[in-house]
Amino acid sequence: MTDTSLSEQGAAASGTSKRNILLIFAGLILTMLLSSLDQSMFSTALPTIVGELNGVDSMLWVTTAYILASTIMLPVYGKLSDLIGRKGLFIAAISLFVLGSIIGGMAQDMTVLIVGRAVQGLGGGGLMILSQAIIADVVPARERGRYMGIMGGVFAISSVAGPLLGGWFTEGPGWRWGLWINIPLGILAIVSAAVFLHLPKNTAGRPQVDFAGMGLLAVASTGLVLVTTWGGRTYDWDSAVIIFLFVATIVAGVAFVLVERRAAEPIMPLKLFKDRNFNLTTTAGLITGIAMFGAIAYIPTYLQMVTGVDATEAGLLMIPLMAALLVSSIVSGQLVSKFGRYKWLPVVGTVIIAVSLFLLSTMTPSLAVWVLCSYLAIMGLGLGMSMQILILIVQNSFPNSQVGTATAANNYFRQIGASLGTAVVGSLFVANLTDLLAVRLPAGAATAAGGSNSFTPALVRDLPTAVRDVIVGAYNDALAPVFLYMVPMVLVAAVLLLFITEKPLATTIERDILPKTLEIDGADSVALSSIPQEVRRADVRKSSASTTS
Repeated sequence: MTDTSLSEQGAAASGTSKRNILLIFAGLILTMLLSSLDQSMFSTALPTIVGELNGVDSMLWVTTAYILASTIMLPVYGKLSDLIGRKGLFIAAISLFVLGSIIGGMAQDMTVLIVGRAVQGLGGGGLMILSQAIIADVVPARERGRYMGIMGGVFAISSVAGPLLGGWFTEGPGWRWGLWINIPLGILAIVSAAVFLHLPKNTAGRPQVDFAGMGLLAVASTGLVLVTTWGGRTYDWDSAVIIFLFVATIVAGVAFVLVERRAAEPIMPLKLFKDRNFNLTTTAGLITGIAMFGAIAYIPTYLQMVTGVDATEAGLLMIPLMAALLVSSIVSGQLVSKFGRYKWLPVVGTVIIAVSLFLLSTMTPSLAVWVLCSYLAIMGLGLGMSMQILILIVQNSFPNSQVGTATAANNYFRQIGASLGTAVVGSLFVANLTDLLAVRLPAGAATAAGGSNSFTPALVRDLPTAVRDVIVGAYNDALAPVFLYMVPMVLVAAVLLLFITEKPLATTIERDILPKTLEIDGADSVALSSIPQEVRRADVRKSSASTTS
């Protein structure tokens, strides 16, 4: 059999499998909808929730608990999906997410709510990472850009719908319905995954799971987030608790590296860090995570407290950011798939994010709302040009058997950035706000209003003008300077991305372990040794289809 005929038959096999891609893609979109709707609905309702449960001082834990739990689980899902397959893990992740929603929806105090959010995070860590890895299983890198661009666009759409639903639930049937809605959506997502996902199963025998690596990574991640969350606020930086956490984080990190060097199947293989593009995109992703989540997590609260809008209107004011992200994400993906060039997109996108952060740092209570919305749109434009492309660069640098692990590792560091961003920005914001309110509020004003720990947007709107103006000014002056602190850091990320090596995007899906003989669409069996290397790397679908689930 000639090389040409093999290539043609491989292409035919690939073409046949593409008829299933839309069904798979629909299930992935539904899962992304589940995750992103929850996050955006919660951010809009958060000021009312913490006021109702009397927990403003625990506000940052509602978001930090979710991000921390999902961060810890990212490498676990990524590695296990490479070892045992992705379908079962995908369904398990959705199930955990729904369980966390039930716990949170039943919460009568902040503790139970935070526990529910943590359980959601244990499942949520698998939703995005497994969706990205599943796309890599069925779509070549050259074509993947348009699919990932659409996934980014779906995230943007749901992030617009989320705040609107969150506002409607908060002012209508109640914020708990923002969690209850995940139950029918989750069931639908599980059914969709069970019926439509047909992916290669693991045939390599019983996997060797790196439990030691998982445990050490969890300890290091938790310690790092707790240090940034508690340091300088709950505990002094030189307190015994912070020093212990800092030392424990370093010890766990060093032990993790030593364990990974010896593990048979390391959860985060150190050889990943030998790839230049992985290192550059991972560092840039971490910085982007700090900026994105640090900024977006508190914008809805700012809008409600400072501009005086209600929760629904705050959701509407987020539309420019998400609309810009939607357009730039889809257009970026289409451009990459059409021309195969991608390096310039994340570089320009990161610079645009830096510009948006600088503009947000100039906010004042008297700033026109449409101007603030334009600043958010600029951020959305930059995020859409960079987020999905960085994942594509990572996936294009590794073979299929390592795609889950590599994608998870990259997302892990981005989520570490999200944890740090949310925690650091939240700590600075709350600390600044507490100090400013203590200095500026007239004596007894906070107590008369129920205490600064119980401020809600509705309560602040009903306060006397003099007191309300002080609180609004404090919220603005506590948050705006934090954005400026992040500008130099984001510019560093843009410089790093200039050194990416623009490798050609693969036009086939590499299968790392092939049988000794292959059968392609009914053709005669072919000895593996007789197939040229470039054809071995082709996406030979029929052999894998026989082992699909």
